Amino acid sequence: MIKRKSKYYVYILQCKDGTYYTGYTNNLEERIKLHNKGDGAKYVKGRGPVKLVYAKEYRYYKNALNAEKEIKSYTRKEKEELIGTYEKNR
Repeated sequence: MIKRKSKYYVYILQCKDGTYYTGYTNNLEERIKLHNKGDGAKYVKGRGPVKLVYAKEYRYYKNALNAEKEIKSYTRKEKEELIGTYEKNR
């Protein structure tokens, strides 16, 4: 039996201009640092500093990737509802 050590995360960042960015990673803390340094995704460059407003852990990267795709298709209102649920459960 293979034991998986990796964890994958889908996350939503709020940029300083109020927009949201959704991504996935296997190292959430380092990824946020990269975004704040301006070395992350092209969309986030010049929109920092960013703030983590949603994160969910997955065991398999494909599940995280599919969740990222789904969240990216959400309207702003749907993303805000998801963020609200996350903040209540923190």
